[in-house]
Amino acid sequence: MAIGFDVGGSLGVVVPDKGVSRSNTPNVLKAQFGDGYQQRIALGINSIAQEFSVSFANRAKADIDDIVTFFEGKKGVTAFTYISADSNSGSSEESVKVVCTKWDQTWSYGDFYSLTATFERVYES
Repeated sequence: MAIGFDVGGSLGVVVPDKGVSRSNTPNVLKAQFGDGYQQRIALGINSIAQEFSVSFANRAKADIDDIVTFFEGKKGVTAFTYISADSNSGSSEESVKVVCTKWDQTWSYGDFYSLTATFERVYES
C-alpha cells in the first residue's frame, strides 16, 4: 500500500504532501536526588510517543471535505491505519495505528483548499 490512509468512498487512499514530520517523545519517569544523582526508567512497554504532522495542500474542496468527514467520523477516538515512510527498517513503509487529534482547513483559492492534521500513534489491536 502507498503512504497515506484509506478514507473509503470514491476518494480511497489519501496520500499526504511530501514533508510529513514525525515527532518522538520518550515517556520517562525521573527521580532527581539532591546531590545531582538522577535515576530514569521508561514508562510502559511502548514508551515513545509519536506524532505525525501531515498536510494536503491545494486540493479540490470535495477531496478536503471527504478527508474532514473521515476525521469527524473518527472523532479523535477511533484509530485507523496510517502507512508512513520508515527510514529505520529494511522496508520503506511502516503501518501504524493512529488517531487524528487535530486538523485545520484553509481556503487557498477558487475551489481549492488545504488541510493540516496531527496524528497520534496508539498501541492497540
